[in-house]
Amino acid sequence: MFQQYERVPKRYELSAEVSETGLEKKPSLSLVSVGSDGDEKCYFGFEALRPNVFRTTFTSSQHPLPPYPSAARPEPAFGTTSSEVSINAEEHYQSIKFGNLKVVITWSNSPAVSIFLDGQQKPLHRDLDFRSYALDGTGVAHYLVHKVDTLHVGLGEKAAPMDLSGRSFTITASDTFGYDAYRTDPLYKHIPLLINVTPKGCVGIFSTSHSRATWAVGSEIDGMWGHFKVYRQAHGGLEEYLIVGKTVAEVVRSYAELVGFPLLVPRYMMGYVGGGMKYSMEDAPRASDSVLNFIRSAEAHGMPCSAFQMSSGYTVAETEPKTRNVFTWNRHRFPDPRAFTRECHRHGVRLLANVKPYVLANHPEYPELSRIGAFFEDPSTKATAVARLWSAGGGESGEGSHIDFTSKAGYDWWYKGVKDLKDVGIDAMWNDNNEFNIPSDDWQCALETVTVPPGESRKHIGFWGRALNTELVGKSSHDATVEAEPEVRPFVLTRSATAGTMRYCASSWSGDNVTSWEGMKGANALALNAGFSLLQCYGHDIGGFEGPQPTPEHLVRWIQLGIHSPRFAINCYKTNPDDNLIGEVIEPWQYPSVEHIVRDAIQRRYELVPYTYSLMLKSHREAIPSQRWTGWGYESDPTVWTKELLKGDTQYWFGDALLVAGVYEPGVSSARVYLPTRGPDDPGFLNLSAPYQSLPAGAWHDISSTWHSSIPVLARVGSAVPTGKPKPTTCVAADDPEFPDVEKDDYRGVEIFPPPLARFPHWPRENSTHVPVVDGSDSSNSSSGGGARVEDTKWFRNAWLEDDGISPAAKADACEVTITYGVMGDKVRVGVQLKKEGNFEPLWLKNGVTVVLPVGEERAVESQGGSLKDLGRDERGRRIWNVGVEVK
Repeated sequence: MFQQYERVPKRYELSAEVSETGLEKKPSLSLVSVGSDGDEKCYFGFEALRPNVFRTTFTSSQHPLPPYPSAARPEPAFGTTSSEVSINAEEHYQSIKFGNLKVVITWSNSPAVSIFLDGQQKPLHRDLDFRSYALDGTGVAHYLVHKVDTLHVGLGEKAAPMDLSGRSFTITASDTFGYDAYRTDPLYKHIPLLINVTPKGCVGIFSTSHSRATWAVGSEIDGMWGHFKVYRQAHGGLEEYLIVGKTVAEVVRSYAELVGFPLLVPRYMMGYVGGGMKYSMEDAPRASDSVLNFIRSAEAHGMPCSAFQMSSGYTVAETEPKTRNVFTWNRHRFPDPRAFTRECHRHGVRLLANVKPYVLANHPEYPELSRIGAFFEDPSTKATAVARLWSAGGGESGEGSHIDFTSKAGYDWWYKGVKDLKDVGIDAMWNDNNEFNIPSDDWQCALETVTVPPGESRKHIGFWGRALNTELVGKSSHDATVEAEPEVRPFVLTRSATAGTMRYCASSWSGDNVTSWEGMKGANALALNAGFSLLQCYGHDIGGFEGPQPTPEHLVRWIQLGIHSPRFAINCYKTNPDDNLIGEVIEPWQYPSVEHIVRDAIQRRYELVPYTYSLMLKSHREAIPSQRWTGWGYESDPTVWTKELLKGDTQYWFGDALLVAGVYEPGVSSARVYLPTRGPDDPGFLNLSAPYQSLPAGAWHDISSTWHSSIPVLARVGSAVPTGKPKPTTCVAADDPEFPDVEKDDYRGVEIFPPPLARFPHWPRENSTHVPVVDGSDSSNSSSGGGARVEDTKWFRNAWLEDDGISPAAKADACEVTITYGVMGDKVRVGVQLKKEGNFEPLWLKNGVTVVLPVGEERAVESQGGSLKDLGRDERGRRIWNVGVEVK
């Protein structure tokens, strides 16, 4: 990637195919370069596939399209939107218009694509004149104009800050143990999606290649070329999709329609996920007992655990050399795997087994796997390719080989290994160390499990892409899981990922982070870019995977932050010079002085499961991330575009209702938070911690945040948060003998946040006629329902989704619950409706919904058509009412 052999074809003409059709006015263009006889011909293609999605290709005979693209080309579909196409071959010009979106392509020199939105005079997106598309050795380069002082996001997972502008990135994956959250690149993901976000519109650029690449996002400046950004790909030709939207949400959804929406996550993954290398590494007591002791301790401390990440210690050989041998069991540590998994299940805990897609040379099956061609081939030796791989303790390695998932032998062996784990009761796969950090582009692939394009003879991994194997190991784990347990929702956790990987793996995390205040802060930015890139069930190892133990204060702050994220897990491998084999673990009860604070936080996590799980359902259906940039949905607020908020490392939206900020220094007892606004009538926010004040939107606030109480969590006025029991529950009515003691999900609360009477005394009282309008609060004026002058009530509507949490997506009937509440003087009117999509009916339905008012809200509740009962106050002093549910 550091050599440069650029050649930019400068003369193009319409391809013979286009010429023969008489310049038919189709929303597409095909060009071929014209040069001397010795020049390699280049082909440029542009086509509209949706009114806002366009495909660009740049190829030659030696630079073909990606052989196994991470997204398949969809057939064009424009719905009711018609196109207007104008082409002038003599002027080397074509325009394509869909409604308010216009694309202009010129080719008087190298082809240049410009995109205009809403009649703007300046393009929203433009290729760099005279240098747009270049051959570069075995690869290609794409140059574009860089819009200075605009926001760039995506690329899967990149070091903080969130804004990627002015920086350069390597598009590949690496095992970055103990990385720096603000400096290390690359990290674990290979997702070449870059989105330019501006108040006037957004454009995403997505490359389908698995080959290594780089993105320079305005970091290179040349006096000749001005401000530019450039994507350089090491091998093959270019296939890119341009995705246009007025907002970043529109771009992300259209990207999901191209590569696949996030998979549906099992509901149990919304709870506390435990883990730690030590538990599975111990010989005395046996590792199986250590894991069960952890589960029992969690129960005893009132910190329930829903799932446990079982590290690779269960695969360590019993005799020297004691290395990790995937798909084997250490029978001393785990004498009876099925008895072990059954006992974990009896406590309601699911198990994720760590699996690594390589085989060390001392693995009992290594010789046979080598013989049958399950590994890559080294062309210099014409034999199995060998590399140094992590083997035993921290930093220790041994020789072995990566599995080639394009080989039928390798793919099938992995598939069988996953099924064998499922047969002994393992619930989910944890695809780890799957970055395929292979030292040579020349290693040869078998190409037996993938379709090879006609005429293609190249087999080296540089051309096909290391990341292709990350995708295929995900597919093998997923498909084997489905075959083993077809009536249960599959779940694969993956450390590395491509765009295509997430069609098979439902969740990911930020890898082997380190214990530091700065790392905790920077992780927020990683999560936001992951969400833009469809890694939407994403989180971090709370407390740090590597490094020293967090202090009591630091652990509390990290847990307070972590419970407000899509994935909440505490898993670590804290080695030191005296112990690089077993390491230390973080246990949430390890500091007695803060145990009660941690317990309350974890129980709050379980209370929030109906909310967090609904966000996962929304992600699966609409590609909306749970964890969002402060400006998501608030693009009209100029403050969200300031540098402080574009860093994305101090605050974020968690769903539609909660704005979350952290405290990122020891000894600090307040946080500065910006509350975004949708206009002058925005009703603002409520602080969910003492002093529980009402705060105006569109302003910065200093929020009291002592570490023994809470970090800033602000509820948007007019929103609602569904809640459940402070412990694991099941939504399935039938008893499950494998999980006999999990409580039923027969309680549903909903916390609502009406505008405080003290701040809005002018809002309508009974028999008044003035109804103020508040934009952007899921609100509307309504005349439905009974009682006095309902048309004088200011209404807010919110909805959430539920299903049984465990059925496969195709069989998971959902229901939508809508709560409508309105304020009218000294009353809060509430109505709850449930709409079923199929046969699923929540277990709590017969008990109604418990409506929870904010601390200090003393207005009485009136029901809009359903039953009503005053339940007094809960343990936090909040007024609560039981309201009946209308089923539609």
